[in-house]
Amino acid sequence: MDTLSYKTVSLNKATVDKKWLVIDATDLALGRLASRVALVLRGKNKPGFTPNVDCGDNVIVINAEKVALKGKKMTNRVYTRYTGYPGGQRFTTPAEILAKRPAELVRRAVKGMLPKTRLGDKLLGNLYVYAGPEHPHQAQNPTVIKLNEI
Repeated sequence: MDTLSYKTVSLNKATVDKKWLVIDATDLALGRLASRVALVLRGKNKPGFTPNVDCGDNVIVINAEKVALKGKKMTNRVYTRYTGYPGGQRFTTPAEILAKRPAELVRRAVKGMLPKTRLGDKLLGNLYVYAGPEHPHQAQNPTVIKLNEI
């Protein structure tokens, strides 16, 4: 047989079919929500997944303030960051983050599950997180999906 009967098809920027999806975060576990959102942002749920191309969908997460953390994770888990100055190590808990900016908790969890490259930064730009049930993306006709449908 001189020819291949199959051909691996790699997507590129022009051939990617991007959709808009809405996920309601009410009473969903933060880690499970973040891992599924990262999977969709990356495009791994599509048959034509290409690792070096932004082939994922745009994801809108609503009701981020109602995300669930079981046990004592809301107060005992500690996020650490460093300002860059001597003595500049800062600590915060999920409860403090939810009080100030509820959308930041979901964004931080998803960011940790994406690649730490320029592509990962671009993929994070396809994530839109809102604390309440309203979002300004009605013109894109987003599809509402449940977490277990991904």
